[in-house]
Amino acid sequence: MRGTEGTGPAGERAGGPDPARGPEGVAPGQDPAGGPDGARAQDDQARRAGNRAGRAQNERARGQDRTRAQGDRAPRPGHPVAQPHEDHGPVRYGPPAPDPGLPVLPELAAVLAAASARTRPEPPGGGPVLREAARGYWDRRGLHGTAGGIAAAPGAQPLLLALIGAHGGDVLMPRPCPAAWMPQARLLGRPAYHVPTPAECGGIPDPYALLETVRRVRAEGGRPKLLLLSVVDDPTATVAPPELVREACEAAVDEGLHVISDETWRDTVHRPRDTVLLSPAEMCPDDVTVIADLSGALVPAAWPVAVARFPDTPRAAVRHARTLDILTALGALVAGPVAHAAAHALGEPDSVRDRIRRAAALQTEVAAAAHRAVLGSGALARPPQAGRHLYADLGPLRSRLADLGVTDSMELEEYLTDRLGAPAPGGHRFGDELGALRVRLGTGPLLGATPQQQTESLATAKPLELPHVARALDGFAAVFGELR
Repeated sequence: MRGTEGTGPAGERAGGPDPARGPEGVAPGQDPAGGPDGARAQDDQARRAGNRAGRAQNERARGQDRTRAQGDRAPRPGHPVAQPHEDHGPVRYGPPAPDPGLPVLPELAAVLAAASARTRPEPPGGGPVLREAARGYWDRRGLHGTAGGIAAAPGAQPLLLALIGAHGGDVLMPRPCPAAWMPQARLLGRPAYHVPTPAECGGIPDPYALLETVRRVRAEGGRPKLLLLSVVDDPTATVAPPELVREACEAAVDEGLHVISDETWRDTVHRPRDTVLLSPAEMCPDDVTVIADLSGALVPAAWPVAVARFPDTPRAAVRHARTLDILTALGALVAGPVAHAAAHALGEPDSVRDRIRRAAALQTEVAAAAHRAVLGSGALARPPQAGRHLYADLGPLRSRLADLGVTDSMELEEYLTDRLGAPAPGGHRFGDELGALRVRLGTGPLLGATPQQQTESLATAKPLELPHVARALDGFAAVFGELR
């Protein structure tokens, strides 16, 4: 078996009512409602619920104290004022995707403005222009199909909710995984299980751990049917090697699982000419549905739109129809002006291609500098290969952090968010152990505090030499330097 991260036993059950605290760690087959073992499990759950309630009260009290303290404390130079922490439990307080730190592409803004008079939303799943644009986008990436096999929604969350709802059975996902995945399964009441990732990358399950998880779940009466993965990953900012993607997908398909491949970040790869990126849909075309939130690289997050590409099979056609039914029931329709701008971006005119290329090149430099600062403090982090973030493990700094009152990832999130003046969601948001001192660090805030500075960062060949970028990186490094 390949080495796996120390994230608990294979197949650990992901569940519980508190999304902010991550998985409860119920093993497959552990029945909380039957016999003496069930009674003990209920007692354990009650104690955990009481602990969570007490913890939440303490967190709110600490948040109020921090809010008062922030009112008397000047923000760090070059950083925005951190927003008060209102709470940690409800889904609505979950972390947003990493901020790109760049202004809207003027051409896209003009396209949206030109369509602003459109008063009708798109039909469920998107109109013909949007779906054809998405078909062409994937066709240029070697994923051929028809516009009839496309579905669009106002963001990745409602689209993923509809996709999970269109499939029966239990859901499996890697640990860590995007913060938005677990709430969808919980909302639908689907049993969900985390699977450890390989040592080499995040985003995909270790294939041997996946097989063991499937075996254990089935042995206890479960019905594993769906695997979520992301070859280009949030939160780890890694790109999975093709051989590992193949092994994981073949293991999943051999066990009768359908794969949903989240490829939101595929256009943010830092060094595309040096990185081999293979979509699971290229290897298992009849068993993989691909989704992409266009806020990854094409449109601003304030214009919510995501698209899904279904396999060209009769079974997939049935699931496509179910997905549209769920989107209709949810009223999850893409706004007309947003659909017009999204179709333009999916067509990838020269201006959009140039923005994608420049943004990736900029993040290559800035993320590498942030990575060096993190390593310089004694913390651990894989080299970021994509996106606008990196995932750091501050476990080696546990003693120093404990002196500062930081003993878990929730407290680490609070500490770094306050010190950096920017969101720094803890690993518990992504399914990692609460006790593991892991955190996702965004690099978008390092690109400048104003649109003018951000545009300057995007235009220069040497962004690290810009004064505002250098100051931001110095402040970032200073926060971690204090932990040495």
